[in-house]
This record gives sequence, structure tokens and C-alpha cells, in this order.
Amino acid sequence: MALFLLSTAGLLLSANAQPAPSVQAGITAAIKNAANATGPLDYTAFVNPFIGTDNFGDVCPGASIPFGMVKFSTDLTGYAPAGYVTDPTQFIRGLSPLHDSGTGSSLGTYGNFEIMPLLCPNGFDTCTTSLAARQRKRKRNTDVASPGYFSQTMDNNIKMEATATRRAGLERFTFPSGSKPYFVLDLANDLPNSFAGGVMNIDPTAGQITIGGMWGSSFGPGRFNYQAFACYDLLDGGAQTLSEYGVWTADTFGLDAKGLGQTHLNLSINLIGGVYQSGALFSFDNTPEQVNIRVGVSFVSAEQACANSASEVGSSTFEEIQAAAKALWNEKLSKIEIDVPNTPPNVTEMLYSSLYRASLTPNNATDETQGVFAGTTSFYFDSLYCSWDTFRTFYPLMSLHSPVEFAQIVDNYIDGWRKNGWMPECRANNLPGWTQGGSSADVIVGHFATHYHNEAAALGIDLEELYAAAWTDSNVNPPGKVEHRRTTIQCLQVASSVMCPSLSWMFPAREDKREKEAGLWRCYAFEDFAIRQIAQVLGKTDDVATFTNRSLSYRNVWDPTVVSDGFHGFMQKRYSNGKFNNTDPKDCSPVSNLTECSLQSDNIYGFYESSSWEYSWFAPHDTAHLIELMGGNATFVKRLNHFFSAGYYGAGNEPSFQTPIGYHYANHPAQSVDRVRSVVFENFDITPAGLPGNDDQAAMATLLSFHLLGLYPVPSTTQYLILSPFTPQYTIHNSYLNVSTTVTTVGYDKRSIQKTIPAGTAAYVANVTINGVPAASRCHFDFYDVFRVGGNVTIELTADKTAADDCLGGLPESVSTGGFASAR
Repeated sequence: MALFLLSTAGLLLSANAQPAPSVQAGITAAIKNAANATGPLDYTAFVNPFIGTDNFGDVCPGASIPFGMVKFSTDLTGYAPAGYVTDPTQFIRGLSPLHDSGTGSSLGTYGNFEIMPLLCPNGFDTCTTSLAARQRKRKRNTDVASPGYFSQTMDNNIKMEATATRRAGLERFTFPSGSKPYFVLDLANDLPNSFAGGVMNIDPTAGQITIGGMWGSSFGPGRFNYQAFACYDLLDGGAQTLSEYGVWTADTFGLDAKGLGQTHLNLSINLIGGVYQSGALFSFDNTPEQVNIRVGVSFVSAEQACANSASEVGSSTFEEIQAAAKALWNEKLSKIEIDVPNTPPNVTEMLYSSLYRASLTPNNATDETQGVFAGTTSFYFDSLYCSWDTFRTFYPLMSLHSPVEFAQIVDNYIDGWRKNGWMPECRANNLPGWTQGGSSADVIVGHFATHYHNEAAALGIDLEELYAAAWTDSNVNPPGKVEHRRTTIQCLQVASSVMCPSLSWMFPAREDKREKEAGLWRCYAFEDFAIRQIAQVLGKTDDVATFTNRSLSYRNVWDPTVVSDGFHGFMQKRYSNGKFNNTDPKDCSPVSNLTECSLQSDNIYGFYESSSWEYSWFAPHDTAHLIELMGGNATFVKRLNHFFSAGYYGAGNEPSFQTPIGYHYANHPAQSVDRVRSVVFENFDITPAGLPGNDDQAAMATLLSFHLLGLYPVPSTTQYLILSPFTPQYTIHNSYLNVSTTVTTVGYDKRSIQKTIPAGTAAYVANVTINGVPAASRCHFDFYDVFRVGGNVTIELTADKTAADDCLGGLPESVSTGGFASAR
């Protein structure tokens, strides 16, 4: 869900971003000290959680563990989908345990169960409890975060800290000396203001507050609600004593009521359209400077939230939980080890910060299921929005080093088919969300099948079930469900004279607005290619032929008569009578003034979050034929160059991810190296504004990771395109396969690691060897030859760009030229 049209405005905030200077100073020192390290490196020390918290990156810097269900962070006013933003003009509303990271939901997602520490010198009845009254600005330059830890100090000198387990955590509050600590705990509020009723109970003897309620989806039909629960333990194992306690209610029309000694709230949805504000208010005896509160959450029950808190945190100290979280992050980050001393510091910081975000989501909510998934024996992950964002780079990166987690998520997708009839496309807040690209889950499970079909059974995946789920996505029309993908299949046959219809009737509710007909056919074609890949793995010869043919249906929405900037042929939406309904290919590009390019009712352009100029490059499985449609290699390269120079490229937009490497397919790989250098340094850096817009569930993080490693994956295939690494050496560890693969960059020159490679600087691929054997091409290699067996890959660089501007072997594969002919 890229928000590239907003990125320029977001840059205005970057100068005022307020993470503490100590954050960057610590990272810089850690990278410098790595040269003298004698033991294992602390990879968490290289991570900057604040990258992407400005410029609409929507990154959550809160305390979490890898794929943790909780992410403890403050919620701020203004545009803050992940709760936190660096903009110092915004106010803190409270600290809450549930957030997503890097999503484009403009109203925000989660933010339930906010707690806000207060100073109430005149007692209980004077405490500021409503959202507007309690909000405060931060103390400048005090925001601190590292993997598993978050801290922020308010302008009244109250410091809030948090650390996390999977479903629980510890909150620590430090008050000015001599003050009495008060807290307001919110029952109703979440970031989208979607409260639909709930209950709160205070048990003063046990020192426990439990909350449960219903809230609405952040990216889906408003009529859907999910349930969530929290358990707050206040006594710190007997070290703290409650003083006053009670409930409060408020609204925006002047209500400000408090009930000292009351212990129960039971609220329904506000039927006249207002937003309830309500919760608990309590204080502690003996003016302790530090207060510890244990928090558990659940999507099943308040009792389970308390059990999660007791089992995952128990009597552990803050420091013990933080150390355990840090250890989990180091285990995950060390899956990719680079030569830190000889890599530019900004590259090290960008890479490990990206790898960190690549394990923040989706949220592992196994054993926390509700609705049709209640009691499932499969793994369950929340926040899958959206598969359209993540299929290109997120899961391919996971496939290189974490097949166990990949298999768990694939099991989750298949279980969606078991329970709902189709795999999820864009699940948000445990609810079905708006469809973006058809059924991109097909590509995700296809990528798993091509890489791990030999290990699938041991990893808990039945490949026949996986194939049945993908086949259903493609062939069975959901009965008016906005959260699933397909429409009529017959029009997809390339040999048929029936052309693809307008899809305007396909989407009920909010998706009947004809906003992405042409773009969807591109997605459908590639998704059918992914199903073809699974069929090939399983030896389903007839289905391979069927889905191969259907994967070429992208040609049906190519109009050769459309001309833009002197270039002929663009993708356009097409009706069932064969006629095109043409729009300007520049519409919805970064240089266009249009803003109705997403799910708006007046999006009539046929594309979703993108332009025809951008989408017309998208045929990853058949780029060779795309080059023919555009007029051959020379015209293709000229058109690529114009695409970037004219400003049509949107770095934060997923359809453009592979475009900078498109030169490979026209046998000009050196030009891909130049373009990727430019893309990285024009769009990414180590500041809070260091992402080109929304991180999109770490789609941007994993795209950048691949660029820095000098690779790019072709999703649902085992082919990886070869570029020039930004580091002299790295090793990828796959503990499940018990193999490690080391990539060494011979001739590496730090001077090449900039936007424009200086003349005479080695940066271009001269030779590639795999375990001592010259590669068949210096443009690509295969997972089974490299990362499946482990060993050593050598990428030798040269300064002779002309000599390096040739694959010297096979071009990257395309279906129309006989590529992807057999499964490995």
C-alpha cells in the first residue's frame, strides 16, 4: 500500500525528527568497534528502529521480539498508523502493546489498551483522563529504541519504557522524585476510533485490571469486528501497593466523570455516532519513583491474556526480559553476517535495520485465534496485509535463511483456504481486508513450493493441499467477498477470441469502483504462473500447460496503439467486446497531479497505486516477450532510461521493484548496477525519513536488503538475478538445511558505494564462480546451485563497464523463450 504521492510532503518533517542523538551515536560506535571484536558481534547494536518513522514510512519502533504479537510503543496524535511518529509537534496519548509496522492504513491500526502515566498533585478527581486532556508532548531528544526495547520521556519528566515477549511484556515508568504516580488505562480507544463495545474489571485485591472488547478493521469492511483482551498486573510481585482506584468516562462534549472505588465498566457501541472514552484510573502508595506493570494480551479471552503474562513474563525483571528479547533478535539478525569492518557504516546500518524490520511482521498470533480460526491446530499469523506488498521480496528473503518461519506462514495461508474457502489476501486485525492484487498468496506459497518441496512434509506442509488452495484461488469465484480474488476465468485464455472484460462488476462494497482492472490482469497472469510452478513441482503436466497459457494473458491488456512520450504500447484496461478504454499512461505516476489512484470511488484509470508507465514493465516471468512488445532491446533500454529520467519511477511502489534490474533481460547488466546504485542512494538512508514512503510490511526493507546484497529474486522461481554487492563479503546461514553460503566480492571498492559510480572504479560484474566452477551466466544463478548446497560464491568486479555489460551466457529466463522448463 505505497503512499508515494505523499513522500515529498513528508520530507518537511525530517528536520524536526526527535530520536535521541545517543541512538545514532551508539550505532556508529558499535560499527566502528566491530573491527576489534573478539567474540560474536552484537547485531542488534547496528539496528536503528527509527528509520521509517518519518516521511510516512509508518514504521513502529516499539519493543517486540521477532514476529511478536505485541509491539509496545506510544501512540501520538496526527497521521500515525503505527502509533509513533518522530514529528515533535504531535502529542503522546499513551503507551499501548498492540501495533503493526509499515502498513498504509491511514487511520492507524490497533493502539488498543493505552496506559498514560499522570501527575495529579490535587488528587484523583483532578486527573486528566480524556484523550484531549491527558495528551502531552515529549521531552526533546529522549526517544530511544533498540530491538526489544522502547523508551520515551514526556515534557513533565515522566519516563516510559517497555520490553516484550511474544504476547506480553513489562512496562516501566520513572516519575519525578516525591510525586505520587497516577495512571489512566483506556478501555475504549484505539487508533482508528473503532470501539464496538467492551468490558473492564478492576480487582484491587489481586492488583489486576482486565479488559476485553470489540474493535473494527484498519483496512477492510467496517462491518467486521475483532475481539481483543488485556491483563494489567499492577503490584510487581508485592513490591507495589495500590492507593486509589476507580473508573472514568469522558467524551468530546464536556463529559468528565470519575468513580472512585468503582471496579466495573460495561459499554456497548455508541449508536449515535460518538466515540466513548472510558477506562480505569489508579495510583500507588509511598510515592515510588519507579513503577513496573506487567501486561499480557490475547485475542481469545482476558483469562488467556493473564495466563500469557504469567507464563511469558512471570517474575522476571525488566532487564531479564530485555536480554531475552535481545538474544532472540541476535539469533535472527545473525542469519546474514557481513564484513562489518570493511563495509561502509551506512550500508551496515541500513542492512541490519532492514533485516530487523523484515522480522517484525506478520504478527505470530498462534493459539490466539478467533472466528472461524478458533481452535485451529495450524499456525496463525495476524497482519498479512497485504500479500500484494510482500510476495516480491519479503518472502523470497525469508526463504534464504528462515524456512521454518516461512513454512509456518505458508501453513497459515493454507489454513485460510481450509476455513474460508480461499487463501487470505490482506488480513488485518484478524479480519479480511481489501484485496489489492488478486490472490498474491499464490505467489507466496508457490515460492515456498519451488524452494522447499523436498522438505515440505518435514516442515509440516502438504504440497497437494497447498496446490489445491492455490488452484481454488484461480478457478473458484468467491460469492461476493471483497477479501478474495478472482472473477471469470474463461477470458484469460490467450488463444481465445474473448478478451478480458472490465472487472467493474467483480468487487462488491468498496471495491466496485473500477479502480484497477488492467493492473489486476497483470497480477492474475503472474499468479497463474506461480500456480504453474507448483503444478510443475508436483508433475501435473496438463495443469502446467493450462497455467502456462493463462500466465501469458497479460498480453490481452497490451494496447500497441497507445503512445506516450514517443514510446508505443502500454497496458490499458479492456472490455469484453475487445475494445480498450484508454487513459493517459502518466496518470497516477509520481509526476501526475491525480490522487484518486487507490481504492477511491473515482479511480477510473484501471490501475492501483501505480500508473500504466509503471505497470507496463511487470511480467517477471516473461520479460523477453515484453521486450518484443516494446520494440526490441535497444528501444526497451531507451524506454527504461526515459522511465527513470522522466520521474515515472516510484521507488516506494511495489510494481517497480524489479524495474531497475530490467536491463538484465536486454543483456545490459552493467546498466542495472548503475541504476540500483542510484535507486538506493536517492531513496534510502539512515534517518527517520530514510524510506521512500510506507515500509509496506517490510517490503521496502527486504527490497533494500536484496539491493545491498547484490541480488534480486524472481518470485515463485528459484532464479536470483546477480548485481554488485554493497559489501565485500557476506554469509547467509540456513540452519534448517544446515548450510551456509558465503558471497565474496573480489575487487570490491568502497568508492563505488554511492549514487553515481566514479569512472575507473570497480563495480561491475566480470565473473561469477560457484564453489570454484564458473557460473553459466553472470546475470543470474539458481537457489539449488547456491543456497541449497551452501559453499562459496565469488563475484569478481571490474571497472570496465563496457566489457561487463553482457550476461556472457543465458539471459534471465522467460516462459516465451523456453525458460522455467522444469522444476529443480
